[in-house]
Amino acid sequence: MSKKIIRPEDSELFRQFAGEVRPVKSDKVMLTPAEKPKPRPRMQKQDLEEHLISSTRHDLENLSHEDTVGFLAPGLQKNVLRKLRRLHYGLAGELDLHGLTSDAAKQQLLAFINDCVEEGWRCVRIIHGKGYRSAGQLPVLKNNLNLWLRQHKDVQAFCSATPKEGGAGAVLVLLRLAEKFGVQEDDEL
Repeated sequence: MSKKIIRPEDSELFRQFAGEVRPVKSDKVMLTPAEKPKPRPRMQKQDLEEHLISSTRHDLENLSHEDTVGFLAPGLQKNVLRKLRRLHYGLAGELDLHGLTSDAAKQQLLAFINDCVEEGWRCVRIIHGKGYRSAGQLPVLKNNLNLWLRQHKDVQAFCSATPKEGGAGAVLVLLRLAEKFGVQEDDEL
């Protein structure tokens, strides 16, 4: 490889173009710390219990392992429940509550329903199990779920699933649409 010879006029042109040059005394670069990001307020934890309608009506009969459930909010037609059983509304999500305590199941249920309404999901399946291992020979989660879903303001209807969808160990739930989706509930049902 041969050394390239630079003509004096090219060298002078480079010096004019580069301008004044200072020799580097240190080869270390000092990085300046970046500005701290502006603080954002924390999202306040939403009280999911506010979605439950407090009712004094706790006179529901206890369900046994193989009992089926059904509920239709006031003002809705009976064919809505029939359509729900046949999965006419499609199945958008699922929540499995197996093995949870009542308190943990309630919190997960409320958070799940809140998320589903925000996402615009209409029909979901909630698996609670039949409760064969429950103390007292009565299914705890099944009975609690029957009460909680009746109290929730976003639940329009629910019923036990078909045998291939979980039978007496699961419920299909029809939820209202959030206002942001702009569909009237009566129009779609």
